[in-house]
Amino acid sequence: MQLGDKKLVVQRASVGAKNANAMAQAPVQIQVPGLQLQSGSGPATEVLCLMNMVTPEELKDDEEYEDIQEDIREECSRYGIVRSVEIPRPVEGVEVPGVGKVFVEFNSVLDCQKAQQNLTGRKFANRVVVTSYFDPDRYHRRDF
Repeated sequence: MQLGDKKLVVQRASVGAKNANAMAQAPVQIQVPGLQLQSGSGPATEVLCLMNMVTPEELKDDEEYEDIQEDIREECSRYGIVRSVEIPRPVEGVEVPGVGKVFVEFNSVLDCQKAQQNLTGRKFANRVVVTSYFDPDRYHRRDF
């Protein structure tokens, strides 16, 4: 199974098995709901979507929201020039598209690729970060 630019292999654990090598050669494929199994995360763009970083509850508090946005901008700036950061916030009684996702627009596709390679699989608030490229036109229309 492709997970970002890495291949995930799941194996059954077998402590004390006599034929451990035979089991190691037979990986088990699993499907994770919500993860696409196509190779890669689509064509590279200058917009990166970061998932599994924030919860709607964390985004409700103004101070915490600002801290999260500042942390993400600072971390992403290590990989290139960050043009903008969008973190859709929940609104009481309204379904807001993209809540829980973080969108970072970089100055170039190359900067975005560097960030994607370095951020995928990292931990943020004890959650493993999942990334994918995002269509710049949809980003500018705020079509999250």
